[in-house]
Amino acid sequence: MLGMIKRNFTDRSKETVMALYKSLVRLHLEYCVQIWNPYFIKDIKLLEGVQRRGTKLVEGIEHLKYDERLQYLGFNRLDYRRVRSDLIETFKIINGIYNVRRYIF
Repeated sequence: MLGMIKRNFTDRSKETVMALYKSLVRLHLEYCVQIWNPYFIKDIKLLEGVQRRGTKLVEGIEHLKYDERLQYLGFNRLDYRRVRSDLIETFKIINGIYNVRRYIF
């Protein structure tokens, strides 16, 4: 997806790249993350590497460090987003927003 964005879109402004990244790339990185949450460091680094390359697509900030690019774009690291989504799901289960018994066979 990142390669497709890089090849087909000449406008590399912050707004354009953020919209494309959020709708085409991050969606795949976070799909069912509560179920398959990566445990091994190599898997975590692989996923974070995709986001690292995605932040370099924005014109004018390629020279910044990864954390500075994230801050500029208003993104968080993927491991932070995974923990946050785990906490949200736990909150929903504890407060009865999900009927967990319905999903148990």
